[in-house]
Amino acid sequence: MIESQAFSLPKMIRSFRYAGAGFEKFIVRERNAKIHAVATLLVIIAAFIWKTTIGEMIALSIAVGLVWIAELFNTAIERTTDLILKERNPEIGFIKDISAAGVLVAAAVSFIIGCLVFIPKIL
Repeated sequence: MIESQAFSLPKMIRSFRYAGAGFEKFIVRERNAKIHAVATLLVIIAAFIWKTTIGEMIALSIAVGLVWIAELFNTAIERTTDLILKERNPEIGFIKDISAAGVLVAAAVSFIIGCLVFIPKIL
């Protein structure tokens, strides 16, 4: 049985450092992360230009976060499967395709949310 560990501030800080290092590597190494970073910046700029409400900002933040989370997991899955098996395998291909589809769904939902927020403001 796994025992619960006591709270440790140094361990928690170390965990945040690992997560930060992982995010930095993700941004530096992954082309799609750079695309998401630019898109995120554009959403933030647009939110200020068109003076979004707090509710709209919450929706946009959730949408942007959804895409980042999907892309992070997709990258982790793709890198893991590449480590496990170097040669082509239909099952690994299926896993990668499903993972990429998750990012596509997240991006589509985020796009719809963005349209719902910004199109009425632009018009």
